[in-house]
Amino acid sequence: MIENIKMAEKLSMNKKRLSLWLSLWEFKKNRLALFGILFIAILCFLALFAPYISPNDPFVQRLDKQFLGPCREYPLGTDEFGRCIFSRVIYGTRISLGIGILVVAVTSIAGTSLGLLSGYKGGLFDEILMRGVDVMLAFPNIILALMIAGLLGPGFLSVVLSLSLTQWPVYARLVRGQVLSLKKRDFVEAARALRPSNFYIMRKHILPNCMEPVIVLGTLEIAHVIIFASALSFLGLGIQPPTPEWGSMLKSGIPYLRISPHLCFIPGLMIMLTVFAFNFAADGLRASLGQAAKQEVLDR
Repeated sequence: MIENIKMAEKLSMNKKRLSLWLSLWEFKKNRLALFGILFIAILCFLALFAPYISPNDPFVQRLDKQFLGPCREYPLGTDEFGRCIFSRVIYGTRISLGIGILVVAVTSIAGTSLGLLSGYKGGLFDEILMRGVDVMLAFPNIILALMIAGLLGPGFLSVVLSLSLTQWPVYARLVRGQVLSLKKRDFVEAARALRPSNFYIMRKHILPNCMEPVIVLGTLEIAHVIIFASALSFLGLGIQPPTPEWGSMLKSGIPYLRISPHLCFIPGLMIMLTVFAFNFAADGLRASLGQAAKQEVLDR
């Protein structure tokens, strides 16, 4: 009996490894997804090693070198205060990417936890939570973020809090739908027959099966958060100058659009490429995880 159990566990592990390799192979065939992952890796490298990569101090002003074009000393030119645009873009990567990752980490944990409890417990808690989610989803996220950021005032924490408070309902609704489907499955009913705690069932049997769509959604949401954070900074409710941030850099370059269009073009291009990269990576993850799930169903 014990040998049969061990053989079944070994066979299950082999199937999981095969499914993983198939999903990686599916991801490898998607060139846009590979571009997204590569660009995200470059952004993470720039954010981590910004002090060692930046050729100049992003805060130092050189009024005698205003509006310079790309040169050896300033690879992307200078802004209206003679600051190095290349260095400011690199340091801005830290802010934009940091906000995106931090907001998604907070909202995914909070939304997944609430959605898991709501779907599994049901009852009055589920009704109250879902009606609150419906109310929040009825308003555009950027409008709610503008209201909250306006009340809290500009700054890094204001951006993180305002975006976190508006993004979590998406995760709660997604996970609740997954839980409602999963808790009726045979393996959950079999686990209940052994009478473990509800927390054990949610943690061991339901939550792991909800993570694939959450991972894909989180990758997409990083792109959305970066856009919203840049919009808040552009409107004066986010990161304030002289801190380098792509949205505030874009706003600062608008008055000089005719004489130095690169002041707007470069941060705008960074926002666009970053959003594309996360969207491509999310599409690749969706396709590869879908292929892995299909293979797992065939194995059964």
